[in-house]
Amino acid sequence: MTAWIGTVFESDVGWNHLEGLVDIGNRMAGSEGEREAAELTRDALADAGARNARFDPFEIQGWTRGDSAIVTGDTAQDCIALPRSPDDRVVAPLIDLGYGLPADFEETDVEDAIVMVRSDVPDYYDRYLHRREKYHHAVENGAVGFVYRNHVEGCLPPTGSVGWRDEPIGPIPAVGVSSEVGARLGRRFDGESVTLSVEAEIDPAESRNVRAELGPDTDQRVLVTSHVDAHDIAEGAMDNGAGTAMVVELANALAEREDELETRVEFVAFGAEEVGLVGSTRYAEEADPEAIKAVVNSDGVVRDRTLSIITHGFDALQDVANDVAERYEHPIGTVPKVGPHSDHWPFVERGIPGCHVKSISDGPGRGWGHTYADTIEKLEPRTLCEQAILLTEYAVALAREDVTVDHREREEIAADLEAQDLAEGMRITGDWPYDE
Repeated sequence: MTAWIGTVFESDVGWNHLEGLVDIGNRMAGSEGEREAAELTRDALADAGARNARFDPFEIQGWTRGDSAIVTGDTAQDCIALPRSPDDRVVAPLIDLGYGLPADFEETDVEDAIVMVRSDVPDYYDRYLHRREKYHHAVENGAVGFVYRNHVEGCLPPTGSVGWRDEPIGPIPAVGVSSEVGARLGRRFDGESVTLSVEAEIDPAESRNVRAELGPDTDQRVLVTSHVDAHDIAEGAMDNGAGTAMVVELANALAEREDELETRVEFVAFGAEEVGLVGSTRYAEEADPEAIKAVVNSDGVVRDRTLSIITHGFDALQDVANDVAERYEHPIGTVPKVGPHSDHWPFVERGIPGCHVKSISDGPGRGWGHTYADTIEKLEPRTLCEQAILLTEYAVALAREDVTVDHREREEIAADLEAQDLAEGMRITGDWPYDE
């Protein structure tokens, strides 16, 4: 009954797929690299034994990086454009607004200025402020440019998209700078006139979801998901090559245990996650909610040894994880809170049971994620295999007919967002999905 554990632990299927993904290079949504990664993933799922491996293509707003610059006097500071920044050039005073809290914008006149804000929030602040929320405050208060300063040391400028669902290209140019460059800008040029420029090609593009399945042809299905795209500045090993490698590894393991599956398991590697959860939103909008028993979304796995599963108030998702951890005497952290980021969210916001599978880690933010440093040598094959063992059993358990995962009312999800002080930021960025 447990021979499969050794097989998974010795498997190199997922790790080989991870190597293939990072060796592609640029997997930006809508790029040729994203298409190549999707093809690689489709073929890997088929090779693992999943049936009907296929594409589900869709149109997106394409964005291709050109040069970007911050020129201060006779010096140029290292920076990178934030995806979906407009192609633009502005000259204006730089204002270092620190953390960029809402009160900072209320207390400081930033009209016709270039605003710089940090990527974190202070320990005393009661909620996390997403990059796009800070960008929104800059726009609404009349800023003409936006500089996003990493709080992680190491000369690592951060990336991450701006803009909104209905207006994917933002209205003012935006760049990321490292913690060190941000400190230099604040120390030497706060209040001084600087030039910020972004060059980008903005054209229609195509992305795609990759889909395949195992198990009986039941009306309901368990979705095992990840996203195949990544930001173009790095390999995207952690975000989210490892998640897609996990999906492939789970398909390989579950193919050997297909007779144990009592509900169909569908594997989905979504496209265009990094530019607004486009692929998963498309899937969720077109799906019958009652046909989805649960969504197990890997985004942030393998970074550290211990799994963390955010269960969004779906008690059965937490209970099954705790049962797996107890039976295998291996820790799995469970977090019952809601988290409106990554590809589980378009399902969870509709009351569909979904969890976000990641790794427990210390410190705020993404660490090396969304920077040049998101590279494969920071991950370990052993961690991938250990987590795959637990997630294989998790998927088998969720697929059992005697395991019921109740859907939640949309009003309950909305109330949780309010209680966790997440609703305000979602309203500001236009991501609030509920009628007022």
